[in-house]
Amino acid sequence: MSGTAYDVIIIGSGPGGYTTAIRSAQLGLKTAIVEREHMGGICLNWGCIPTKALLRSAEIYHFMQHAKDYGLSAENVGFDASAVVKRSRGVSGQLNGGIGYLMKKNKVDIIWGEAKLTKPGEISVGAPSREAYQPQHPEPKGVKGHGTYSAKHIIVATGARPRVIPGLEPDKENIWTYFEAMVPPKMPKSIVVMGSGAIGIEFASFYRTMGVDVTVVEMMSQIMPVEDPEISAMAKKSMEKQGIKFVLEAKVSKVEKGQGEITATVETKDGKSQKITAEKLISAVGVVGNIEKLGLEELGVKTDRGCIVIDGYGRTNVPGLYAIGDVAGPPMLAHKAEHEGVICIENIAGLDVHPMDKDQIPGCTYCNPQVASVGLTEPQAKDAGYKVRVGRFPFMGNGKAIALGEPEGLIKTIFDDKTGQLLGAHMVGAEVTELIQGFVVAMGLETTEEDLMHTVFPHPTLSEMMKESVLDAYDRAMNI
Repeated sequence: MSGTAYDVIIIGSGPGGYTTAIRSAQLGLKTAIVEREHMGGICLNWGCIPTKALLRSAEIYHFMQHAKDYGLSAENVGFDASAVVKRSRGVSGQLNGGIGYLMKKNKVDIIWGEAKLTKPGEISVGAPSREAYQPQHPEPKGVKGHGTYSAKHIIVATGARPRVIPGLEPDKENIWTYFEAMVPPKMPKSIVVMGSGAIGIEFASFYRTMGVDVTVVEMMSQIMPVEDPEISAMAKKSMEKQGIKFVLEAKVSKVEKGQGEITATVETKDGKSQKITAEKLISAVGVVGNIEKLGLEELGVKTDRGCIVIDGYGRTNVPGLYAIGDVAGPPMLAHKAEHEGVICIENIAGLDVHPMDKDQIPGCTYCNPQVASVGLTEPQAKDAGYKVRVGRFPFMGNGKAIALGEPEGLIKTIFDDKTGQLLGAHMVGAEVTELIQGFVVAMGLETTEEDLMHTVFPHPTLSEMMKESVLDAYDRAMNI
């Protein structure tokens, strides 16, 4: 198959890559996608999807433990860790196979192997360079093999991997990344989680619900540092009630490994230190782009802090070469990668398309309680010079939340006092990851507080709190 020419070649089949490939094919472009490990990338195989399966098991286990609160009885409640992991891997495997089907349906060629840019408009594909990147699943039938391929447009969508702190390198035994944390051979009695971003907090929430003693160490002054401080504080308080311990403005400076345990030396901002002993340490200190061994340096591609530099349409400084998703920088989210890829390919096809507005990319953390947000936090809005109106509505004031037995939470909205523009929305509580899209749509349509106030929300639903929060920003709330 060597020497095949395409209109578009995409390197990487994660959410950004495969979505871009489908849109490319829809636009009539001859398209190929290169994958070295498994269709669907990290998100589908080791990230977004399997973690949600684990968290769902934890949620059901939590409800079983609290059956009495709902007038029900459930005795001798327990779990099988291997079965929980098996379900998670099964969900991932089912969707993994679906990506191959979508490629075939849309007539996208799959090239199996590791790609390297050899010159503008050309790649060579060979065997994966590291043993860790051998395919995890059988190669799809009909895939193209190793060789040289050319394309008018090449899109790099190689994703990211866990960031490694020197001296605290993961060893798959005592120090885990999300790879190992997702498939524990048995449930540890205790863990230390290093980092309180979405990955760290989701694993902290999962393991605590399953009965593990959990301590989270975070360098910043609040957990989930990108979230609104008020929302973060409420989430922290709820998690502390569940038994999660937090050490803020601190870092893990050293890890000593013992027989079946680790001892982490934690240094705080004020110069004090403490030792925390646990069975495992999960390193969740962010991710870095997969930019190595692609041939970027040889082509003179501009990079910054481990990511490829692009413009609003995914274009690099090298004509005909593009990048999307995690490898192109933050926010490192699957839905950002997908949308960025669609913008990139539609611009290539000559469609009239707007560049990405990163202020309208929602963020979701699937811990207990859930956290979701879009737009500016209250401090960010004030720092940007806005005079703001802030609305708040607690879950305790909502009939559906009380009926669900989920009365803890808050919906917070931030408006420009001058124009009524919705600047940001921030939520903590049950199912807020499903609610946030309403505010994302509202921001995209440039609605004002008046538009939202005149929108009819169904009753009884959690979504009513969204309107109440808007009303509260203008001193018109009905139910508080």
